[in-house]
Amino acid sequence: MKKIINGKRYDTDTAEFCASYDNGMVYGDFEYYREELYRKKTGEYFLYGRGGGNSKYGEWHGSSGGPGKAIRPMSLTEAQAWAEKNLDGEDYEEIFGVVEDGDKVQISTWISTRIKDDIDVLKNEKNYTIADIFAAGVKALRNE
Repeated sequence: MKKIINGKRYDTDTAEFCASYDNGMVYGDFEYYREELYRKKTGEYFLYGRGGGNSKYGEWHGSSGGPGKAIRPMSLTEAQAWAEKNLDGEDYEEIFGVVEDGDKVQISTWISTRIKDDIDVLKNEKNYTIADIFAAGVKALRNE
């Protein structure tokens, strides 16, 4: 499904599929729904949902309800909350990274594709984590 929302393109064919959840009803049941979490190349998340006429995705078709579908953009925090509610710990960490106890915080930022490519090289060739790369950059800037 492809949808333009607030001038941004959301396309299930080009985004990375992260995970899915369904409510356990049989497909075709009026209550059935399924949600799929996607991540765009920009790092933005969105939820694609579809379901029967009596589900939260149901739509009115004239004077009766029927199946429907929708795309909803999500912030990182919203995507994480959805995943916490609907996925097990392994699936959550596969999408968002390992969650460790302690005094750490998660940040989100926009970077150029060139910087992202450089980070990917460091991760793959040197086996660094993004936290390692970030910490090294902060340390280097402090020593200027």
